[in-house]
Amino acid sequence: MASQPDPLVADEAPETETPPSESQQTPLPALPFAASSLSLSAVSPLFSSAQSPATAKKKRTHKLPAKPSPSFSCLSRLSLSPVSAPPPKLTFLRPTFSPTPLLAPLPLVPRRPHDPNGGAALRRASIVWFRSDLRLSDNECLNAANDESMSVLPVYCFDPRDYGRSSSGFDKTGPYRAKFLLGCVANLRDNLRARGSDLIVRFGRPEEVLVEMAKAIGADALYAHREVSTDEVEAEERIEAAMKDEGVEVKYFWGGSLFHVDDLPFKLEDMPTTYCGFRDKVKGLEVRKTIDALDQLKGLPKRGDVEPGEMPSLVDLGFNPSATMAQSQNGKAAAYNSLVGGETEAIERLKKYSLESQAHQNKGSSNSLYGADFSCKISPWLTSGCISPRSIFHELKKAASGLSPVASNQNGEDSGSSSGAGTNWWTYELLWRDFFRFITRKYNLAKIAQPDTVPATACTGALA
Repeated sequence: MASQPDPLVADEAPETETPPSESQQTPLPALPFAASSLSLSAVSPLFSSAQSPATAKKKRTHKLPAKPSPSFSCLSRLSLSPVSAPPPKLTFLRPTFSPTPLLAPLPLVPRRPHDPNGGAALRRASIVWFRSDLRLSDNECLNAANDESMSVLPVYCFDPRDYGRSSSGFDKTGPYRAKFLLGCVANLRDNLRARGSDLIVRFGRPEEVLVEMAKAIGADALYAHREVSTDEVEAEERIEAAMKDEGVEVKYFWGGSLFHVDDLPFKLEDMPTTYCGFRDKVKGLEVRKTIDALDQLKGLPKRGDVEPGEMPSLVDLGFNPSATMAQSQNGKAAAYNSLVGGETEAIERLKKYSLESQAHQNKGSSNSLYGADFSCKISPWLTSGCISPRSIFHELKKAASGLSPVASNQNGEDSGSSSGAGTNWWTYELLWRDFFRFITRKYNLAKIAQPDTVPATACTGALA
């Protein structure tokens, strides 16, 4: 039976064949290329070289032998088969060497993240610098880093410059505030661990600690919330300069006020210098929705093997615990010392206060702040960022939605909308807090433009 024409050289062959000359009468051992050239050319370029028409003719005039020549035995193991047989499977392409990671073949297609929307743009590793935003809920900074990165390293730094005595002789951070802050950081670590992450805790200057972390894990970006006071703004400038030298992008977010800075109906440098002017400008301005806490977070970077670190004690921060406890004997100090820091406690206090507000919703009281001692005393958690002003606003708006018209109108701060700013006394207090933060930011921006101006300090604890 004549062999079938070779598809690779069929276009070159004439329709009539010329008998070979006498010099070509002694045939070479039958070559299996006629039936196997297609599969072999797909395997390796060694078998796909161009051949002369004479050789092609010769191949077509010979039948495949029943037993190949020993010189081609290595090839016969690959794909020697009858012409009518189906194409052989290319099983010989599988590697037969030891599966050592260094010798493993590279994938033909690069691996990409599972997110099809923008997986190719994901950062390899990012750092989230926690400051006065010690929470998971309504945390745009953390959510952005988690969405844009393959791994995230949350970090909190106890800056030694925040402790000790000021130039005026006062404690920069008192013992009660330090104890409360330790509780906030510990609760943040617990919440991160419950979601598959962790919190790296260090005692040191952020511009040094964060650069060290960035080098260790090969970070591509640093995520953080902006602050407004002079010391915090100067810390941001130092961080940006240090990260720029390492080629790490710094991304800042805004999350410490009721209204977002980008939503203000004026430029920050044109902000009114009085509260009444500010209140009139933001009347009717919509408060953004809160961002839910993620149920699962990206894991820590594999590179660097960064240790989480131990939580410092009051002694590590420069305090004498025995002296602090001795001062806690009076009622006011004991109340401060009993406060439990952290997002978990803040949410529980807010829910409790909201329920108490609903219980008094139709009594028509003017400026009552319900709860223990006529106040929920949530300022420490708000200042530390364990809860956001937007979370407070939206939670209390639900409670205020059932207030009678008399109770809601006696608050004296109507924004022109039942769901706008000023529906209750809490909004009035939160607006004052926003005013202080924005006006501080305004003058600190002016200080950056004109270094000779007087520095400004925010009153972030305006809410009593």
